[in-house]
Amino acid sequence: MLRRAVPGAVATAWLTLAMAASAHAQLSSTAEWATKAQNQYQVQANVTYLSASGMDVKLDVYRRRDVNAPQPTLIFYHGGGWIAGTKESSFMSIMPWLEMGWNVVNVEYRMARVAQAPAAAEDAQCALRYVVSQAKAYNVDTARIVLSGESAGGHLALLAGMAPSGAGFTSPCAAGGFAGNDVAVPKVAGIINWYGITDVAEMLNGPNARSYAVQWVGAISGREPVARVVSPLTHVRADAPPVLSIQGDADPIVPYSQNVRFRDAMVKAGAKAELFTVPGGGHGNFSPDERVKIYTKIRDFLAANGLAARPGTAQ
Repeated sequence: MLRRAVPGAVATAWLTLAMAASAHAQLSSTAEWATKAQNQYQVQANVTYLSASGMDVKLDVYRRRDVNAPQPTLIFYHGGGWIAGTKESSFMSIMPWLEMGWNVVNVEYRMARVAQAPAAAEDAQCALRYVVSQAKAYNVDTARIVLSGESAGGHLALLAGMAPSGAGFTSPCAAGGFAGNDVAVPKVAGIINWYGITDVAEMLNGPNARSYAVQWVGAISGREPVARVVSPLTHVRADAPPVLSIQGDADPIVPYSQNVRFRDAMVKAGAKAELFTVPGGGHGNFSPDERVKIYTKIRDFLAANGLAARPGTAQ
């Protein structure tokens, strides 16, 4: 009996191993998306959107290639205190948006060593106007544009989406070989601000002074009016786009109090604004679990503002 049972036992073992191997060969949904991403997205790198201060200022476009309808689009600005950083270094920050099926535009802008304030703010709005001017070519749904960025990039996202045309940030567009001179600054559908500066004037002196802010604004007399006009707090109003701010309450680089004040000012003005606080969190570098909670909040924010998308699919 034992001898007759052995072949059956062996067959059962082989079947079990085969099933395990087959299960192991199955890709997770995230791994499957990553495998197919090259087919889903077309990348147009280093597109010049502005020529100013003797340089070509560029952006990268990640455009859905598997759909024809205009797509929700994220415009992202990198961090670095307006004195450092590159769009390339921010690629991992835009990955969740690609997985959500959004188009993404990753923007560089002039650093303080090239041109001081308000140059970076001008570039941020020029990039927004450029994307709108090229909406048909890039399959952008201009009613579903969200701005985002980290640190100085969060500040630029706020400023690009909130400062009116009269703030004077668009003059280099007309003079710098810009393709969208006749495009007004559009109202965006939302802004996601990762620990961005909201009050530049506060950072020029006093207990919250920061050297990077001084480098960007400059040490000249009469700098306070410039600092005020490039501060998102200056442009708070009832019809501002909805804003979600994200910050750790132990941030040593950007005072956490700035985003508390900004949120409170927006709510008082009648605008939509939320602040997602990471308890004990610093200046970014959040843990994996914290990032999961943050992106859960981001998706809730998008859904609440009519911008939800299924992972890896078009809307």
